[in-house]
Amino acid sequence: MIKFQQTQEVANSAQKTSENSAEIKDSGALIWEQLTSWYNSFIKHLPNIGIAIVVLIVAYFVSKYVDKGVRRLMGNKAQSSVKRLAGKFVAILVVLGGIFIAMSVLQLNDAVQGIIAGAGISGLVIGLALQGSLSNIISGIVLSFRKEVKVGDWIETTDFAGEVTEIQLDKFIIKQADNNLVVIPNKTIMDNPMKNWSLTPRMRVVLECGVGYESDLDAVKELAINTIKEKFPPKNNEEIEFFYTEFGGSSINFMLRFWIDAKKAKQKHQALSESVIAIKKAFDGAGVNIPFPIRTLEFNNKLSLEKVAQEESRTASDN
Repeated sequence: MIKFQQTQEVANSAQKTSENSAEIKDSGALIWEQLTSWYNSFIKHLPNIGIAIVVLIVAYFVSKYVDKGVRRLMGNKAQSSVKRLAGKFVAILVVLGGIFIAMSVLQLNDAVQGIIAGAGISGLVIGLALQGSLSNIISGIVLSFRKEVKVGDWIETTDFAGEVTEIQLDKFIIKQADNNLVVIPNKTIMDNPMKNWSLTPRMRVVLECGVGYESDLDAVKELAINTIKEKFPPKNNEEIEFFYTEFGGSSINFMLRFWIDAKKAKQKHQALSESVIAIKKAFDGAGVNIPFPIRTLEFNNKLSLEKVAQEESRTASDN
């Protein structure tokens, strides 16, 4: 009985072993069949793969030439940062076009459609998330093409004044007269008024002063105009303008307007300083009085000197 059971167990184990061997053979056959199928498919599509690789290589080298060509085409019309952005953007479009053509050659149209659909949704999400940054970048691109402002100009905007040192894609950098740098978002520059001192080579300066009531007003006017004309000669049809403005508390005030060569606020202040010096010298030479406020203090409760002396001696004796 025991021998019969042992014989039965041996038979069962042999059957299981044969079944496992058959399964292994079947799995190996399936794997081999799959590998053979892949190999045959690879050999079949080998020309398309070669074409796709050639397309990618050509797209890569074309993108480099396109990048340089776009920068050269833009020339001095835009800032360097914008030229780099435009060149890289067009180069990326060329590479993406090469990738899509290669995938089409490989008959991966469904994958291409899925990528395009995913890119559209992703672009919408990213655009909403980076709305502020994108608006600054777009404003920077617009500013880089504006002829009204460029690097080196002296501008005033949003309560800041200084020389434009750099126009980047997202920010506007100016250097103030105290040598501090101010970084302003490009969108702020686009949405607010901006005064550019460098757009015109000539600038009008306004000088205000006053003369005494005893002065000969016609002579004062002629003297002031001749002094400024000698110091800052007018050009073309420019006119030195002189206007009496009011009867002041201690003087008759006037306003003098004249033109200078200037593109920065510093040149304006310098010209104003020189004109003040010239007018002061001319008025002093002609005996013209420039009044200034005078304050008189009166003491009605006068003290007796003797009383003061007595108080001082009394204090000394007490000590």
